[in-house]
Parts: sequence; structure tokens; C-alpha cells
Amino acid sequence: MTDAIEVKTADDLVEVHATGHLTHQMYVEMVGRIDEVIKANDKIRVLFVMHDFKGWTAGALWDDIKFDMAHWKDIKRLAIVGESKWEEGMAVFCKPFTAAKLKYFDHTKLDDAREWIVSDD
Repeated sequence: MTDAIEVKTADDLVEVHATGHLTHQMYVEMVGRIDEVIKANDKIRVLFVMHDFKGWTAGALWDDIKFDMAHWKDIKRLAIVGESKWEEGMAVFCKPFTAAKLKYFDHTKLDDAREWIVSDD
């Protein structure tokens, strides 16, 4: 398994696909792209899809904490898509660090996550 990240953007939506470990360098790349979308939009939506995800390296975890503190109010909706119970638990853990509407989806429900992330209910 290779560590990888793919970031796609469209209007106020950022879709991130992460595999393996999220490293500091991968996080820097991801945050750069997210910052561009934040600058162009009042609030953004983030769809974070994990496949065979192993978590963060220590450096990336620190980057994540700093990002959450700086942008807790910039994210309108956050959909987390994963394959395991600990990833579902991660969604619960994230709630105090964001003002976003946050929802977890099992990887078999990726289409549902995509529908939810663009809705305004």
C-alpha cells in the first residue's frame, strides 16, 4: 500500500481521497488547495474519503490540529467517508473542532455522501 492523497476542487467543494498514512508533505499540499477554495468562497464543503486509511504521521496530526483551529468556522459541511469503526469514531471526535455540519458515511454510501455534501437542508 502506498501513501497517497488526491485533492479535487469545484466551486466551494473540496473532495479529498486519502490512502495509507497522511504525512506532513501530503497535508501541506491538501491545505494549500483548501486555502485557495476558502479565499474564493465564504464557506466551503469538504468531502474526505478514506481508503485503507492508517491515520496521520505525528507531523500531519499537528498540521491537522493547527488547520482545525484556524478554519473551524470556514467549513459549512464536512462529510467523512470511511471503511472502519475507528474512522466513524473520528467523525465524532472532530465535532468539537468545527462549526460545520458533519456526517459520517460508510464507503459503500459514497454517492449518498456526495448528495449530502452539496445539499443545504
